[in-house]
Amino acid sequence: MKPLIRKLLPILGVVALYYLIMYLKSIKVMNPYHIQVLMFAGVNIMMTISLNIVNGFTGQFCIGHAGFMSLGAYGASIVTTMIFGGFSVAPNLRIPVFLLGLLAGGLVAGAVGLLIGIPTLKLKGDYLAIVTLAFGEIVRATLRLIEPIGAARGMIGIPPYTNFAWVLFFVVLTLIVARNFIYSKHGRACIAIRDNEIAADAMGINTTKYKIISFVFAAFIAGVAGGLYAHIMSFIQPDTFSFVKSSDLLVYLYAGGTGSLTGSVLGGLLLTVLPEALRTFGNLVNWRIVIYAVTLVIIMLYRPLGLCGGKELPFLKINRKHLYEKSIFSKKSVHPSETPN
Repeated sequence: MKPLIRKLLPILGVVALYYLIMYLKSIKVMNPYHIQVLMFAGVNIMMTISLNIVNGFTGQFCIGHAGFMSLGAYGASIVTTMIFGGFSVAPNLRIPVFLLGLLAGGLVAGAVGLLIGIPTLKLKGDYLAIVTLAFGEIVRATLRLIEPIGAARGMIGIPPYTNFAWVLFFVVLTLIVARNFIYSKHGRACIAIRDNEIAADAMGINTTKYKIISFVFAAFIAGVAGGLYAHIMSFIQPDTFSFVKSSDLLVYLYAGGTGSLTGSVLGGLLLTVLPEALRTFGNLVNWRIVIYAVTLVIIMLYRPLGLCGGKELPFLKINRKHLYEKSIFSKKSVHPSETPN
């Protein structure tokens, strides 16, 4: 009975969180602006998790991840707005159209990730970083030239289908899928590549294949996150997904901690909410960027591996003796040679 309760606790916690937020909204403690900030935080959490799969768990260095987000945003928006008519969609069809748009955005981003990954993931380190940076800028520049989707002016008239419930649902779904991927044979191969690519190759792991798998998987998640973002804003513009956005995602990842899903959640949530929370303090509004930067410096000085680097909350772990990591509450790590009770 106890294992069942332990498995149900995270689900009950998510449900309780949702109803708590809705209750705070109903009694005017939280307003629509606060809810929108939380939705942006959820999108950033999804983006950070997807980047963590490539940078944290596979050991590659992608710095153009916003390019996949833009492809997902435009792909989903084209489906919901240009193909199905946006606001003219019948109310009973809005959810299927919205989900179809998100799927299309994810598939477009994943397909482009595959096309980019096949020739480039044989590169390593700085060379791969330069290629992914160039990819992000190529996507942005190309979207600025396509007139039917608004070119540099951006795309308007996107129906605001995304709400807090959808964002929370997709964040939880992303965590579950990413967790299962990491603990699958594909995820273990990616971790082996991260730890020692030469040794992994010598053991018979097709390193290029698994790097492509992680890259495509991460691109798909980023595409879905981009679709959610587009249907929050109801307007998207190519310059929104510039290198600055990719840099923000890297900051969320390394502040939270690479190789940790818990860190991705904490980094994306904290660093999205913090600048907006500082707006509420009148005397600190002009200093909020400085405070944000100082916070990052302090994190890197005192937690160089990130807030949760190499650690996970218990419900994000799978207790197997051939896998080891530190629980966020444990005092010592569990070595593969030690059989868990």
